[in-house]
Amino acid sequence: MPRIHLPLALAAILCLAPVLAACNDSGEAQEKGAAAAPQRPPSPVAIVTVEPERIPIIDELPGRISPTRIAEVRPRVSGIVTDRVFTQGSRVEAGDVLYKIDPAKFKVAVAQAEASLARAKAEQLRAQQSADRQKQLLDRKVIAAQAYETANATLAQADATVAVAQAELEAAQLDLEYADVKAPISGRIGRALITEGALVSANNTEPLATILQLDPVYADFTQSVRDLMALRKSLKMGALAKDPGEAPVALLLDDGSEYGHPGRLLFSETTVDRTTGQVILRAEFPNPDGDLLPGLYVRVQIEQGQQENALAVPQQAVRHDAGGNAQLFVVNDESKVEPRPVETGRVVGERWIISEGLQPGDRVIVEGFQKIGPGAPVAPQPWKPDGTAESDPTAADAKKAG
Repeated sequence: MPRIHLPLALAAILCLAPVLAACNDSGEAQEKGAAAAPQRPPSPVAIVTVEPERIPIIDELPGRISPTRIAEVRPRVSGIVTDRVFTQGSRVEAGDVLYKIDPAKFKVAVAQAEASLARAKAEQLRAQQSADRQKQLLDRKVIAAQAYETANATLAQADATVAVAQAELEAAQLDLEYADVKAPISGRIGRALITEGALVSANNTEPLATILQLDPVYADFTQSVRDLMALRKSLKMGALAKDPGEAPVALLLDDGSEYGHPGRLLFSETTVDRTTGQVILRAEFPNPDGDLLPGLYVRVQIEQGQQENALAVPQQAVRHDAGGNAQLFVVNDESKVEPRPVETGRVVGERWIISEGLQPGDRVIVEGFQKIGPGAPVAPQPWKPDGTAESDPTAADAKKAG
């Protein structure tokens, strides 16, 4: 048995003691640190609670503005244009003089017709007097009845001559009146197509100018037969609450702004364009300020019904999986994230109508998708459209600071 030297053993024990103590202290510190480490809190998310509501069915369709009336200004008599009275592009009223045609020859024609009428009346007076004398002689049985009948025939012929002369005078006066070319309707007149000194004819194929009536105006737009039939089918099934024929309409201008005056639907064509498969619709809009010009491109919003008990969510709430299928993230009763596949319907404003996969009362996540996943615990807060949660002081303070 080897002999152990006591001084060497004591020295070895003294050297190992600090190492063992350090290892023990390190283990205890790790255990305490692990116990003291806080758990990660649930991620805050903004939610909306889905409730059934009545949502209008609004279609946005392309269209063009057209005037309610179009009138081409044409001369009714031939002659030389001596003056253009109107200002191009201005508003004119029905009956306003637009052009003046040289009236000299028409005045001469009126004078001739007046003279012919006077001569015819003189002949009529002589025939009347002769007939009266013949009547008196016949009553005294001085002449035969044939002479009286001849006098009456001469008087009738004189009466006819007076009537012809009167008609010729009225025609001459009408031609003189037509020497002033007047506006047939009220509206905005376009550019002048002829100038002073031009010879115009009543048989001209080209108009002198064009007048457009622009208050009110028409908005002509089209809708596909498929959409129209789907709406009518929904009406028959009771899913919608309004007849498309009574739909109110609104107008969006080319820059996206909404026109300030509502319109009304006038009619729907009973035939379908074979080349486009579209049904033509027409709406009427007031245009007191002249903002709507013919040919202007617009988008017509037509309310064609009301969808009862619809479920809608903000567009940003709808996500898509790897296969491109629409889904929502719903907060379940345990405040955990639950992915929910859904079927989307139409877009109304900034919201999707969800046709399948959603129930009333579901809490749908709208914001806060960055730090969540299926089954992750979350802290739901009511969502507000301005992007801040109702009970999220951090987001509210950040917004104020910005």
